[in-house]
Amino acid sequence: MSVDIDKETEQVSLDVNLDNVCRLIQLARVFHAQEAVVIPEEPGSPSDDWPTQILAAHTGDQSLNEFRSIIDDLDRNQQVEVVALLWMGRGDYEPEDWYSLLSDADAEWTDYTADYLMAHPMLPDHLTDGLDMLGYHCD
Repeated sequence: MSVDIDKETEQVSLDVNLDNVCRLIQLARVFHAQEAVVIPEEPGSPSDDWPTQILAAHTGDQSLNEFRSIIDDLDRNQQVEVVALLWMGRGDYEPEDWYSLLSDADAEWTDYTADYLMAHPMLPDHLTDGLDMLGYHCD
């Protein structure tokens, strides 16, 4: 996995388009603002597919469908970066750990990345915080 750091700004160069991440943040805000969406803090289900099960009731939701479409259009490395931004934004890693974070996120990658991400109620805030920690911002 290649990650470039701009020598002048010492900023990590993301493979995932910033506009895509900002749109994912907007869509997650819309989706999670709905009263009908209830995602437990601690899922408690022994099944690994709990995000898919919980989100199944919302298959007709336009914000969820667009979110899934954007994630599905990203290549694996770009999906891994979005997951890494989530993990860093929620405080699991620091910016200086970006390379090991990408490795860890890649090791945990699945075909259900969109549902995994959307199953985090604080996703918009965590993605925003992750971007901020790397020096990126959505307008």
